[in-house]
Amino acid sequence: MSASVAVPRKTGRVRPARVLLHVFLASTALAWLAPLLWALYAALRPYEETSTKGYVSWPDKLSLDNFTNAFTQSGMTHYFVNTLIIAVPAVLLTLFLSSCVAFYVSRFDFRINLSLLLVFTAGNLLPQQVIITPLYRLYLLVDLPGITVSGKLYDSALGLVLIHVAFQSGFCAFVLSNYMRSLPHELTEAALVDGASVWRLYWQIVLPLCKPAMAALATLLSIWIYNDFFWAVVLISTGENMPITSALKNLSGQYFTDPNLVAAGALLTAIPTLIVYFALQRQFVSGLTLGANKG
Repeated sequence: MSASVAVPRKTGRVRPARVLLHVFLASTALAWLAPLLWALYAALRPYEETSTKGYVSWPDKLSLDNFTNAFTQSGMTHYFVNTLIIAVPAVLLTLFLSSCVAFYVSRFDFRINLSLLLVFTAGNLLPQQVIITPLYRLYLLVDLPGITVSGKLYDSALGLVLIHVAFQSGFCAFVLSNYMRSLPHELTEAALVDGASVWRLYWQIVLPLCKPAMAALATLLSIWIYNDFFWAVVLISTGENMPITSALKNLSGQYFTDPNLVAAGALLTAIPTLIVYFALQRQFVSGLTLGANKG
């Protein structure tokens, strides 16, 4: 009968460098969270209290009235629907088209592979502000009678979908092509020997293996397109057609603006992006880390 011997645990001395690292990380996290916490603190206080006591003061009353008023006064439900009409097709089209390009340049050997990928990625290097004037004129010239409410590509959800697809496809094609290159070529070679078509190689073999990367890109695209304000202002003129980022303008009056109400509205508009991130958090992290150790 053997007796178990307790092995004493080694207690190492805490290194100063590790302490400094944790202090730095904690300070950075607080610095990033400080504006969000300050906005939440302001949104929970009535404007009358902050106007008399100031924002740097102890609250007498905390309530959710600003959130209720911001949601009703801005017509946020209507703008949420507008954003979904723009974001969902834009994300799906971007992932589909960029995955097709990535599949072509990563699984087939042609002379134009690198040049084609460079063309797609070069679009991300062009500042969006540079093409405002020609793109605005182009949107005014394209007539779409019976397809859009305005009868043109300008002032339509379709116009915003197309511009988001055009600008985001380069980055997604670059990421997906690098991810697809890490997949074993034996998979597609064996399928080709068995007589599989190119579409079947893409749809049934390569694309299912790219789900982590696709989920990570879907998370990023959803956040980027949802938070877009620049293209909505340039390419949309009718207030009813604008996305959620423009709903905050309804909370600002001509002569008076309640900062607490605007803070509450800004926090409400951020909720969908948080839901998307937390829903795809596991896939997002795995999509960023998978393939990091592959040669």
